[in-house]
Amino acid sequence: MHPMRHFSLAGAAAALVAAIASTLSLTAAPAFWQTATSADFLRGEVEHLSIDQHGRLMLGPTVTSVLDAEAPFAWSLLPAADGGYYLGTGNDGKVFHVDRNNQSRLLYDAPEMAVQALAPAPNGGLFAATSPDGRVYRVAPDGSATTVFDPEERYIWALAVDPTGHLFVATGEPGRIYRVAPDGTSALFHTSTATHVMSMVAGADGHLRIGTDSPGRVFRLDATGRPFLLLDTPFQEVRALRFDADGRLYAIAQSGRSTSGGDVPSIEAGAPDGTPRAPVASVSTEITTIAIADVPIAQPGGGVDRRAPTGAIYRILPDGLWDQIWESRDDAPYDLVVEDDGALLVATGNGGKIFRLAGDPLRPTLVTRVAAQQATRLHRAAGRTLVATANPGRLLSMTTGHAPRGTYDSEVKDAQMVASWGTLAWRATVPTGAAVQLFTRSGNTQTPDEAWSEWSAAYTTAEGAAITSPSARYLQWRAVLTASGASPVLTSISVAYLPRNVRPQVAAITVHPPGLVFQKPFSTGETEIAGFEGAPPDQQMVAQAAGGPTLGRRVYQKGLQTFVWRADDANGDTLAFDVQYRRESDTEWKTLAADLADSIYVWDTSSVPNGTYVVRIVASDAPSQPPAAALRGELESQSFEIDNTPPVVAFGTPRRDGTRIVVPFEVRDADTPLRRVEQSVDARRWQAVFPRDGMLDARTESFELSVDAALAGRTLVIRATDAMNNVGTGQVTLP
Repeated sequence: MHPMRHFSLAGAAAALVAAIASTLSLTAAPAFWQTATSADFLRGEVEHLSIDQHGRLMLGPTVTSVLDAEAPFAWSLLPAADGGYYLGTGNDGKVFHVDRNNQSRLLYDAPEMAVQALAPAPNGGLFAATSPDGRVYRVAPDGSATTVFDPEERYIWALAVDPTGHLFVATGEPGRIYRVAPDGTSALFHTSTATHVMSMVAGADGHLRIGTDSPGRVFRLDATGRPFLLLDTPFQEVRALRFDADGRLYAIAQSGRSTSGGDVPSIEAGAPDGTPRAPVASVSTEITTIAIADVPIAQPGGGVDRRAPTGAIYRILPDGLWDQIWESRDDAPYDLVVEDDGALLVATGNGGKIFRLAGDPLRPTLVTRVAAQQATRLHRAAGRTLVATANPGRLLSMTTGHAPRGTYDSEVKDAQMVASWGTLAWRATVPTGAAVQLFTRSGNTQTPDEAWSEWSAAYTTAEGAAITSPSARYLQWRAVLTASGASPVLTSISVAYLPRNVRPQVAAITVHPPGLVFQKPFSTGETEIAGFEGAPPDQQMVAQAAGGPTLGRRVYQKGLQTFVWRADDANGDTLAFDVQYRRESDTEWKTLAADLADSIYVWDTSSVPNGTYVVRIVASDAPSQPPAAALRGELESQSFEIDNTPPVVAFGTPRRDGTRIVVPFEVRDADTPLRRVEQSVDARRWQAVFPRDGMLDARTESFELSVDAALAGRTLVIRATDAMNNVGTGQVTLP
């Protein structure tokens, strides 16, 4: 048993606080990036490391390159009788032989583009099926080849040999199966209604199982080729079929690519799942491994991922019962093998991941990611797992022992703006002879390039160390694990950072109509006005507001002026507001209110002279920032009028004009235009009166009101209302 160093969370947190206090003295509220779960670690890039379902990062299995085929695809893999392997590639149509010592040679170069399927042949040779316009060749151990079958169909997707030595050939466009006898004679064995027969395997009972494309189904064929449907999947194709030792059949289904309208999964176009037709030259030659639990993905806002699965694996029992044992929305399965303990290894694309399904019920863990877009074929023997890949086409070997060194590069962290870096701390268990080191680099482009800083010197203090990378918007960290014996285990990383303080922005100011105020929502007792600091005045209810959630019912109170504003802070700081005002002829701002928490204010305008005014809202992030770092933003409103003086009605001398009495009068308002003038005789209904020029638009208007002489001796009342709802009256006795 190796002695181990244990770092407690409490100790790391205490050191973190102390380091932040010393290195980020200008902030009271740093932000943190935490990496602690398998999903967190999955977002990074791993080389020779594993991440288990508990979110523990450790040295992973050793993965080495056995053969680089220098081709985009390696589609087929077959054990050889001498203990080696055969690998079929595309788009160069070659077959390689790799012996038990991992020495490789080109065995056969076919005239067609791809070797899509391989099967064992008598005398240690093999059958190789090519596409498009393909043939089946018998290739001898010395590389010589003869054509044993040349069908009319363009595609040959699968081969199978039954115990009697008959070779079965599965084709596409149309989907058919031919049987080729040992003597070379061939016959049509089965015609499918599907476009392609993609996979095929011979069972111990002597019957074939086939998987089709368009639609994705699994059939059992009896000795005469008569089909019986075992499984009807919702997927486009059944990519592979594999038996385990207990006779259970595993069907590997993919969503594939639509083949309607003659669009077939051709070799020229690439794989049925839409992989590129040309080699991908930019794929790294390094082999990487990771392991994580595959869990449902939570979408932004907390929703469940509703995307359709890209693939699934079904298990069909010998009695015909079946169940779906795994599906993925991101990784399309290509092949599987059964491990000694009954667990399943599943090869997928387009991330080159290999999952392990184990337990009861089966639980998936991503154990390996290879440096290729697709892991296409698996074979397990002699304590190792062989992996054929596509984009690029290679043969890899994965063993159970862990690598002596592994690295993990985090995803690029975005502070949203230039930030100062705080402390990097982590928790790990480190046996004797092992080590964990962390490094950082920073830059101002989303993708690290030559404009980024170099990797820092190693941080070796898990309890916390000040990050030395220069201030920037983006940060990336790297963990390097090494061991001569037992692997270290890294379980979490914490990074503190302080975004540069950005000035608050007052985005908009709304000046409501004069006298319009809002009740405080959920108020009780006496009616309270939102944003008003004075005593509750007498109010008249006029309407119900359809405003936002912070405002209640609208009410009217003469002399009050309501301002509502919207302010933002990119740092997420708490803001305090000052409300200032000035008259249009003044240059000095005066403060109405200071340190408001709410973005609403009601001004009692009766305390100032009439005139045209402007208010300014000043937003400060001082509640979240120390005084030396606090910033202010401001915005001026549109101009508005304050007028609390009613219009004045001045009468001239009434005169008789036949049967009419003509009353001249003038209405004057010192500050705002007149809006409405009305008359009433002896408290009768109010009636509108219009000025001599016919337009009520000025602050002074002249009128001549003509009334019936029969109203002589009665009292005439004139009521005038200005634009600010001030009301003035005057009266005269009709002569």
